[in-house]
Amino acid sequence: MKQLMLGNAAVARGTWEAGVRFASSYPGTPSTEITECISRFDDIYSEWAPNEKVAVEAAIGASLAGARAFSAMKHVGLNVAADPLFTVSYIGVNGGLVIAVADDPGMHSSQNEQDSRHYAQAAKLPMLEPADSGECLAFTKAAYELSERFDTPVLLRLTTRISHSQSAVEESDRFEAGVKDYVKDPAKNVMIPAHARPRHVLVEKRMAELAAYAEDCPFNRVEMGGKIGVICAGDTYQYAKEALGDGASYLKLGLVNPLPVNLIKDFCARFEKVYVLEEMDPVIETFCRANGLNVEGKALFSLCGEYSPELIASVLLGETAEGITSSLQAPGRPPVLCPGCPHRGVYFVLKKLKLTVSGDIGCYTLGVAAPLSALDTTVCMGASVSALHGFNKVRPESAQKSVAVIGDSTFMHSGITGLTDIVYNNGHSTVIILDNSITGMTGHQQNPTTGLTIKNQPAGKVDLIKLCEGIGVPSENIRVVHSYDLKGMEAALKEELAKEAPSVIIAQMPCALLKTVKHAPALRTDPDKCTGCKACFRIGCPAVTLNQNGKCEIDASLCVGCGLCSQICKFGAIGGAHNA
Repeated sequence: MKQLMLGNAAVARGTWEAGVRFASSYPGTPSTEITECISRFDDIYSEWAPNEKVAVEAAIGASLAGARAFSAMKHVGLNVAADPLFTVSYIGVNGGLVIAVADDPGMHSSQNEQDSRHYAQAAKLPMLEPADSGECLAFTKAAYELSERFDTPVLLRLTTRISHSQSAVEESDRFEAGVKDYVKDPAKNVMIPAHARPRHVLVEKRMAELAAYAEDCPFNRVEMGGKIGVICAGDTYQYAKEALGDGASYLKLGLVNPLPVNLIKDFCARFEKVYVLEEMDPVIETFCRANGLNVEGKALFSLCGEYSPELIASVLLGETAEGITSSLQAPGRPPVLCPGCPHRGVYFVLKKLKLTVSGDIGCYTLGVAAPLSALDTTVCMGASVSALHGFNKVRPESAQKSVAVIGDSTFMHSGITGLTDIVYNNGHSTVIILDNSITGMTGHQQNPTTGLTIKNQPAGKVDLIKLCEGIGVPSENIRVVHSYDLKGMEAALKEELAKEAPSVIIAQMPCALLKTVKHAPALRTDPDKCTGCKACFRIGCPAVTLNQNGKCEIDASLCVGCGLCSQICKFGAIGGAHNA
């Protein structure tokens, strides 16, 4: 039976049909929906891990135990998981192991444009890259056969457009892979140097065998058409087909590591001009040139951003192909903190106190935008805490004028070790944990502080206060403040920043979009009291607008009654019930 599915949902379906029994991931756009969809299959044990490294390690353990296992993450999450990734390449598998990584060309929700194909090359692992939802399902299933056949983990590479686009998928029944016997084998599974050296030899032999397999494997195919030769993979195949149609011939690659040298040479020999279409880095182009092939690629196309049918048609045909572009343009919609977001009040106070703010990855990164303009730096998950420590060690005088901000999920992901660094090395930094009771930016996933599993079943719940105490933060230096309480937050900050010791402020208030949150009635303005001073606009709330008379007006369809604007108004012009 055929179904219309997102690429991510098709990968999830593929894990179920392949007989996967264990899945562990950390949410990260554009990969998040894969594991969310997996959680709907009762045949698969699934979980959110504290971070990607833990997720991959757990999946490795399940594979060694004999089950088919899976882990998914976004491209920067693969950085976190790189340590176990490189070593499990030497160890291999027992039950098949597939690791899905979703790259984000164009940086729709990421801090860089990282090309994960380099990880496949560096870790010496096969990588499959599907071009639509049907291939997402088929390649996922085939990846497990490939994994067990060649005794290797397999990387499955997606991009934002493949993850979040829909196409038809042919569903099948589940294959019951079972659980293989576990055989104690330290020489294969314990990577001390004496064992790792012979395993490296086997890894190189495996890659040679995979390279031979790539020449006529079912993942790579030639589609003959016009006189233009195009080598492509993943979403660039779709763009090229839409832009060039039958006017070109295609070598569509599905196994992107290792690449099939003879297949590529034979294809190039048929054409006077061959173009390599690949977003981000020239991985395929470099391979072609290293093998003496004269192809065109990045000299014509950018290393930055996404490709499109319009771009390909413009470059290769010299004009925009009819029917590719549309006169309809979507209006710009810059990201903004939601009405009632608990982070907004914290940032308002941080800006008011003119503090240096070391930021992190999450909804709260949006605090960099005007009018809050509160963040000074953002590097990666957990870096807010570690970077603040280094900053204050170089500039000791800054400790009373700087803070780190980090979400509850991100703190569990990689902020704990940074706080440990501050305590252990006698730092005097103040860390604000923005506890909104959920993993917010990726779409409300549970985490170790929420007390619920991925299936919303009761689970062990990490107590942030006890955790910080256990790390070594003095109990008197751990404060819990209501995120909507501007005066309370300002007072807590001034007190904690004055201390020459590590301190933690937990700004606590659930995400305003949680279904369990009951909002107060929308606030209202008194036009007779409003002077039009626009002080209320300093919090950057979308619900606060200006009417034609130049006075504040509250959009009742957006307002959740948080009360921040009423706390700022000096004239008492904003009133009504709220959770202040």
